[in-house]
Amino acid sequence: MTALSEILKSRIKTQGPINVADYMVEALMHPDHGYYTQRVVFGAQGDFITAPEISQMFGEMIALSLGQAWMAQGRPKDAIFVELGPGRGTLMLDMLRSAAAIPGFGQLPVHLVESSTKLRQIQVHALPQAEHHTDVLSLPNVPIFLVANEFLDALPIRQFWRTKHAWEECLVGLAGDTLGFGRAAPQNFDFLKHRIKDTVQGNLIEYCPSLSHIISNISHGIKQNGGAALLIDYGDWRSKGSTLQAVSNHKVVSPLDAPGEVDVTAHVDFEAVYKAVPPAISSRLTPQGVFLERLGLTQRAKVLAKKLEGKALESHVAAHRRLSHPDEMGNLFKVIGIAPQADYLPAGLDI
Repeated sequence: MTALSEILKSRIKTQGPINVADYMVEALMHPDHGYYTQRVVFGAQGDFITAPEISQMFGEMIALSLGQAWMAQGRPKDAIFVELGPGRGTLMLDMLRSAAAIPGFGQLPVHLVESSTKLRQIQVHALPQAEHHTDVLSLPNVPIFLVANEFLDALPIRQFWRTKHAWEECLVGLAGDTLGFGRAAPQNFDFLKHRIKDTVQGNLIEYCPSLSHIISNISHGIKQNGGAALLIDYGDWRSKGSTLQAVSNHKVVSPLDAPGEVDVTAHVDFEAVYKAVPPAISSRLTPQGVFLERLGLTQRAKVLAKKLEGKALESHVAAHRRLSHPDEMGNLFKVIGIAPQADYLPAGLDI
């Protein structure tokens, strides 16, 4: 049991069960015991490794894609770089190094959106020139060239079981003296009306309350001011079945076993992302491997390989495979782009 487990059990005993979204908020962002507020979570010493931690090539390809969109829009000088959930700053540092090869692009100001105080401290050290925001609403009204890699998967979700004519919400309550899952009484929800047609009794679906709001704000800003966005995450088109998961020390564990000490996430429903994009334009959903290879990942890997040998070369080859191969991150992770119009979508995407 963790300190947060005891806090949640006490809350549930006095106030009743909580929904999955409330549980995720506490598990990830509790001010004293939340996962992102107390731990070093990225890299080999953390619990998981993201694409930027695997290879510098990932950030280089992102910079090329957004750089093409910046040039297509007339190289706006008042534009800014934006990253949502920048972790340790690794992705942005790799992007800036590669962006420097495009005259004017590498000099754009950097803005980071981060809600974790602990991570902001790390980011200030890595990127002292960056301006910080706690949410997308405070971004300036200028063209933004934005990347969000493994950001949307950490947004809290609610889960619902389909009955014959309604939905039972999945709740976190008590099973004896431990946390356990249960269900609320059936009821109808206006935001789930569209899922009646494609589900049957016994199906479970997930709904992310904050996703549409975040994507809509980004999209309206891009439509009004220009810019482009790349959203990269694991997930697929339309939610069905439970994808709630937890990772500790690079291994999958139960989401309820150690709140505050494990990363709790869920797959992204990219249909919900797509529906929130108007009035801006969205690309089609593109597998990460296809996206990176179109941008020249293999060619870049060959150039870097010429300078390597032995274990360093083996690690480099493995990184290339992990980022792009269909059996690894290549198909599991998807990319969707946003721009003011189709001609301005970042390179590498299915249009």
